[in-house]
Amino acid sequence: MKRVLAGLTALILLTAPLSAGAQDAGPDPTAGTDRVDDIVVVARRAGAPMWTVTRGDSTVILVGAISGVPRDFAWRPEALQAATSRSQRVLYPTVGRASMSDVLRLLWRIRTITTLPEGTTTADYLPADLQARLEVLMADEGDRWRSRSLVSIGFDLMQMAGRERSGSGADDVVRRAARQARLPGEPVGFVRGDEMVEGLISDPPAQYVPCIAVAIAAAEAGPDGAMARLEAWRSLRVADVLANPLDQALNLCWPSGDPEIAPALREQWRVATQTALAQPGVTMGVASLRLLAEPGGVLDQLEAEGADILGPDWKPS
Repeated sequence: MKRVLAGLTALILLTAPLSAGAQDAGPDPTAGTDRVDDIVVVARRAGAPMWTVTRGDSTVILVGAISGVPRDFAWRPEALQAATSRSQRVLYPTVGRASMSDVLRLLWRIRTITTLPEGTTTADYLPADLQARLEVLMADEGDRWRSRSLVSIGFDLMQMAGRERSGSGADDVVRRAARQARLPGEPVGFVRGDEMVEGLISDPPAQYVPCIAVAIAAAEAGPDGAMARLEAWRSLRVADVLANPLDQALNLCWPSGDPEIAPALREQWRVATQTALAQPGVTMGVASLRLLAEPGGVLDQLEAEGADILGPDWKPS
């Protein structure tokens, strides 16, 4: 229970401050074409998927980030650091705005969030084959897990899958480089904490069955599956990353699995990119790889609007 409570509270408290130096003046936005081309070339040397979107004298470099990149995982971040420091501005992922009342409401309803309705178990919601696979994975957990909510079970399954805390991912690298270069930056938007809490409290357990299905597959694959996801990301095999069970679980489980959150995030990034393309110079944007590259995601939307996009193939074969 303590682990689940800590995880839920941390996810609600997504109130990360704006990037340091957000009020500082960046480099000269009138930099010439040669400089822009140089920044783009440097950026593409980084071991992370990224796309260059251009319109006239404006360029946006969209970096596809994933969570859970260990500090000792080698992926050539130096090139991304250099490209970030030579850009004019930075766009960061959406952040949450949670009030104290949101957190108190979460704590007050924690039993509702962490346990299934009284008298029910996971077997009442999961198909028989998923329940059988879950029984195998939870064999050492006693019997009480069967009455726990699918949200909290999903957290545990992703831990079994070998998910690590992010220590050196693209988001971290860009933020550090931007702080050192005193670049102006801002998140592309916000998610209200009360909406996230309401979803946790009111969503029916059956809504999280798809989450459990892919989380079970991720846990069965274990650390090897998590490493395969990292290798695909480093090798710019975008479709392989999105097909990985752990990446799918991170997308379908809370909070990303909330049916209202993902469409809102995609729209925020599409609008932010279009706004940046109206400004001269180079804008660096670091976003979730899935938000950018999934079917109907930001890249598909920009392509449909006629944008010139250069970078790795993001569509499945």
